[in-house]
Amino acid sequence: MVLQGGNVLESAYQAQLIRKLRRRFPGCFVLKNDASYLQGVPDLLVLYGNRWAMLEVKASADATEQPNQAYYISLLAGMSYAAFIHPQNEQDVLRDLEFAFATGRNPRLSKSQQLPLDELRRGEAGR
Repeated sequence: MVLQGGNVLESAYQAQLIRKLRRRFPGCFVLKNDASYLQGVPDLLVLYGNRWAMLEVKASADATEQPNQAYYISLLAGMSYAAFIHPQNEQDVLRDLEFAFATGRNPRLSKSQQLPLDELRRGEAGR
């Protein structure tokens, strides 16, 4: 289903993404989380072999973040792999996920190379 402006509904994109994950990672389990149980926790838990990842699904790159979503992505990325995923960054996230599942390592920058989220939001990156 498509909304005005050509944007796909998040639920339709999420269903399509789950099918892609199951094809790309045969035998994986993709579980949907209940936002009313723990507000802000990412939408999907992907279990693959002895690895896991959490994905927050957005219909587009400019979709609004809900409270706590960035916090949980950051927290969970430190444990395994977690990311926001939307059609514009899907291929990058899936490639990172393949690396994380293959190596057991997070493909993201080390903590010492990351900027705190509050600095990014204030626009202090690169200053």
